[in-house]
Amino acid sequence: MVIYMNLTGRLLVMLGVLATTGSFVVLQAGNSQGFSATASSPPLAPDADGWPQFRGAPALAGVSASVPPQELKALWSYDADDAIESSAAIADGRVFVGVASGHLLALSLADGSLLWKYAVEQSIGESSPAVADGVVYIGDFGGTLHAVNAADGTKIWSFKTGAEIKSSPVVVGDKVLIGSYDATFYGLSAKNGTLLWKLETDNYVHATPAVSDGIAYLSGCDEVFHAVRISDGKELYVVPFGANTGSSAAIVDGRAYFGTYSNQVLALDLAAKKLIWRYEHPVRHFPFYSSAAVADGLVVLGGRDKMVHAIDAATGEGRWTFRTRARVDSSPVVAGGRVYVGSGDGRFYVLDLKKGAKLWEFDMGASLSASPAIADGRIVIGSHDGRIVCFG
Repeated sequence: MVIYMNLTGRLLVMLGVLATTGSFVVLQAGNSQGFSATASSPPLAPDADGWPQFRGAPALAGVSASVPPQELKALWSYDADDAIESSAAIADGRVFVGVASGHLLALSLADGSLLWKYAVEQSIGESSPAVADGVVYIGDFGGTLHAVNAADGTKIWSFKTGAEIKSSPVVVGDKVLIGSYDATFYGLSAKNGTLLWKLETDNYVHATPAVSDGIAYLSGCDEVFHAVRISDGKELYVVPFGANTGSSAAIVDGRAYFGTYSNQVLALDLAAKKLIWRYEHPVRHFPFYSSAAVADGLVVLGGRDKMVHAIDAATGEGRWTFRTRARVDSSPVVAGGRVYVGSGDGRFYVLDLKKGAKLWEFDMGASLSASPAIADGRIVIGSHDGRIVCFG
């Protein structure tokens, strides 16, 4: 690859290159449109008093700056009357979560009281709310992305895609990014929902986009890792990785980490545009659906082998595993040297980040696939029987 730069750090010319390492192929598209090489990356963790989107922040690192009490107790619960796969968002003292009944709920973080309920035409599944500038965004199984006033639950705008939405929205500046099962990745105006650009792929866009330095990264159901410029939707490059995935990538220190249905966790070097390691448990070979949390040199995620795995971020070597009683599709969150994660066995676990030892568990009474949200010293998670619990 040959790159010519001017003194302001803007890309002028990139010559197309096809590089191979064994069976691993990196494609670099030709490009003559510039992007800022000095754009600042969004923080890996949100402010301690909020958890405004899936995985906390646009890089999807799954790290919270808020540290819950060491001795946890259930502070309140709310019965939403239907299954919850959507992971909660927390902003301005409010909890936002989607429910299979087709409702977006706003609850008080202080006591769990219902503040408002917004109805959509079809069910809300795994799409999790994103909150920015007083607006809540969420997708539904009808393929519609909704923008809702966070204060009172009134509709601001909606945008219809061609199929169901399981991806979670990410807000970057004046744009909302969302994937759809119509195999398209969309960039919309956050203000009014106008389509700004779209990128068609070869399969469902299930994953939530991770964002760093003005680029959105998608681990695709088309077995391709996509790098997409947010300003105009231009695909900068793709990296085929040879497996389907439902896991969203975490972007930390110039690397992307995500699991696959081929029973592996992958690490990609974004600058080199190549795979740097693959992790697979030596005995138990099951898919990874959970999205990774990355902290203190460890990549932590759940597996359908009923275990939570911690992997060395530099080398891909396994560091520890923790065995639950069912698959772990919930995506863990790291805060204060601890791992917080749900399991299909109905239990919410707290683990030591360094060693994987269990520190605490709570029986929710129903399967957990949603991920915890942590803010202001509190943890919120919903279960498949519709119960939302706040710990602190």
